[in-house]
Amino acid sequence: MSTAGAGNSSTVTMFILLGFSDHPELRVPLFVTFLAIYLVTVGWNLALIFLIRGDPRLHTPMYFFLSNLSFIDICYSSSVAPKMLTDFFREQKTISFLGCAAQFFFFVGMGLTECFLLTAMAYDRYAAISSPLLYTAIMSPGLCTRLVLGAYVGGFLSSLTQSCSIFRLHFCGPNVINHFFCDLPPVLALSCSDIFLSQVVNFLVVVAVGGMSFLILLISYSYIVAAVLKIRSSEGRMKAFNTCASHLMVVTLLFGTALFMYLRPSSSYSLSRDKVVSVFYSLVIPMLNPLIYSLRNKEIKDALWKVLGKKKVSY
Repeated sequence: MSTAGAGNSSTVTMFILLGFSDHPELRVPLFVTFLAIYLVTVGWNLALIFLIRGDPRLHTPMYFFLSNLSFIDICYSSSVAPKMLTDFFREQKTISFLGCAAQFFFFVGMGLTECFLLTAMAYDRYAAISSPLLYTAIMSPGLCTRLVLGAYVGGFLSSLTQSCSIFRLHFCGPNVINHFFCDLPPVLALSCSDIFLSQVVNFLVVVAVGGMSFLILLISYSYIVAAVLKIRSSEGRMKAFNTCASHLMVVTLLFGTALFMYLRPSSSYSLSRDKVVSVFYSLVIPMLNPLIYSLRNKEIKDALWKVLGKKKVSY
């Protein structure tokens, strides 16, 4: 779908998303699976937010960051999942040009915000382990708020830079995106313009955000390991490592898939394989994050049992 322009060129005003139409026999099982994943993501992250807000024992910097991570995961997944789910039962899976740009902007913005937030959480874990007596003084409410706001500002400014570099390009057709949402590689593949500058901008943004985050994470964990090794008792060392294990698992999942997707040469793209990877980082990771933190965290499990116990008594 396009609108005639000057000369023989035309401008695309609508994109068609192929989604998973290459496997029509799997439409119902995939819909049920993705719907279940999305409902678990939203439900578990919301439960974690309300649990942290409702229990005074969880009003600490670590859980303040964790509640914001849950909010980001809900928004991150919601920028893709509802549209994808409704498209399963549509003949024409269309999205407007502006809708595609908005989806990309919010999806990437939330993803980059999560990178910055996980970096701030690494600093929080460093402060908790290296200076436990001064922890609450170092991680003051004002600093925590500024770190979270900085994560949002950095994430969405970076996303705005990427979005402008991509959607300023000329799209003259075809307008079929072989994906289930407006992701960077399949959208760039449809441009009629020279995409070299956009690829450079994307590379620089990913390297700047990923490189800076990775450097801070590396420094923080270097200090954390050094601080943990100074602890004399093996029980104390194990407890200290356990406080970082969940965060490290989440960081590895997010950064690993993001670097795989966005720091490869365009010649190595495989649309079928990339769809599977995209499902993992857009739907599965936001579902796993609260589970990883909840199942490995005694304080959250205690708070959950406390809430469930109260409900049981009230019934």
